Amino acid sequence: MYIRNYHRRFNAVFFILLLLFIFCLARLLYIQFFRSSYLASIADKQHNLFVELEPRRGTIYDANMRPQAINLTVDSVFASPNEIPAKDKEAMISRLSPILRMDHSTLKDRLYRKKSFVWLTRKITPDQSEEIRKLKIKGIGFIKESKRCYPNSYLASHILGFAGLDNTGLDGIELVYDKYLKGEPGWAFFLRDARQKKLDLWEKMVQPKDGYDVVLTINEVIQYIAERELDKAFRATRAKGASIVVMDPHTGAILAIANRPTFDLNERHVSKDFMRNRAITDLFEPGSVFKIVTASAALQESKVTEEQRFFCENGAYKVANHVLHDHQPHGWLTFREVISESSNIGTCKVAQLVGANSLFRYIKLFGFGSRSGIDLPGEISGSIKEPRLWSKTSITAVPMGQEVGVTALQLVSAISSIANGGQLMKPYIVKEVRDRYGEVIKDFPPVCLNKVISLDVASRVRKILIGVVEEGTGRMAKIEGVSVAGKTGTAQKLEPNGAYSHNKFVASFIGFVPAEDPVLAIAVVIDEPRPYYFGGVVSAPVFKNVAVDALKYFKTKEPLVLSENQ
Repeated sequence: MYIRNYHRRFNAVFFILLLLFIFCLARLLYIQFFRSSYLASIADKQHNLFVELEPRRGTIYDANMRPQAINLTVDSVFASPNEIPAKDKEAMISRLSPILRMDHSTLKDRLYRKKSFVWLTRKITPDQSEEIRKLKIKGIGFIKESKRCYPNSYLASHILGFAGLDNTGLDGIELVYDKYLKGEPGWAFFLRDARQKKLDLWEKMVQPKDGYDVVLTINEVIQYIAERELDKAFRATRAKGASIVVMDPHTGAILAIANRPTFDLNERHVSKDFMRNRAITDLFEPGSVFKIVTASAALQESKVTEEQRFFCENGAYKVANHVLHDHQPHGWLTFREVISESSNIGTCKVAQLVGANSLFRYIKLFGFGSRSGIDLPGEISGSIKEPRLWSKTSITAVPMGQEVGVTALQLVSAISSIANGGQLMKPYIVKEVRDRYGEVIKDFPPVCLNKVISLDVASRVRKILIGVVEEGTGRMAKIEGVSVAGKTGTAQKLEPNGAYSHNKFVASFIGFVPAEDPVLAIAVVIDEPRPYYFGGVVSAPVFKNVAVDALKYFKTKEPLVLSENQ
């Protein structure tokens, strides 16, 4: 009986063990043939760390290869919440919050997540990094990243734009040329030990491809001069805004663009109004500077001669149901004097000889009403009505810069057409794109958009504009020993009800120097200056100061390549 029971118990245990063995064998076979890939991937994740390798973003240089935007290596801070004891987290938050300048609730949210990795903040300053390291907090680590830096802070801010935390361009040249600057990221699989500590070994690696460098046409010194003088006028006149554009009239290369108000490129928390590139985004009625178009059209169409006389009605001229006034009464003036004295009535009579359709054609030839195609974001086309939409009084308004909307960039392009002999050049701000070894990947030669007027007419208009500065409304732009050609403008702004304001003006001056052999064309526009508001009083001195110092720089800083044909 005992032996029989023993055999039963033995067989029962044997069958149980056999079933367990078969089950284990089946499980192993299932894992081997059906779950091997999944488990291998888990093992890879435990022992292999995928890391994206950030490329070096290209440097932005000025025309003389001075860096304007560079990359610096900085620390980014991360935490491993799963490794930090819950009892230590509140104290950690209190210590980190003032250093990282983050509020308590944000840090708490990140540190109480059930994760092995979470960013606290990225791309901190060296001082912040040093303070955190001194705390020696367990569960806090650092990763080296690349941060975009602008060594000249405010200088050329509206041109350069800026890049975001991930080194992607967000505005300005950084945005337009992002495909060249950003490069291509690489990657690597680093080995980790059982404690998840990264080893300095990798299984596979693809090196990142660094971004290309961009060389601007901007000259850092000219840019500084332009910004300095514009800022002085902006503050002195308590203006709402201001812009200046400096161009090489022969090529269209932009040497400087500045706006006020402005902002520090290294500071992201600024008003959008400060970040706006007013020189290409702001529309305004130009006033009398627009008379260069009327004058050029009249001479090109042989409707007038320089000494032809016009009666300026002693300051009041009725057209349809509108009475046109001059800023001061004039009797008989020659055509040359009509422009130099900026007579509205004389200009209107000249425009009536030219005709609406012909005048409109020259307006378009000078580039108004169209985008120039400059390589900056946000450019507008301006506003020009076709003659079929003109009213009976438009022929008195358009020739003197009313009922049209322009930008500062369009004005400097227009005056450059007269300076260079009659060609409208496409404004451009990037000279070339280079690789890290200095090899040119892409260059940007000058482009002529239109033949606006003949060389002879351009020369005749130039002489008239010299008279504006020597004897007319632009006397405050006169430079001792240097011939200057230019035109003043004072435009009333429109009120919300459509009427012209009597206390809000746009003061402007456009010109080029030296008049007989121009190297600089400059447009200065100041929005709502006070208490003085005439372009010849407010904007002309800015032109003069920029031109004087720029010419001194060109003379003393040899050799200096202004443009490809100089």
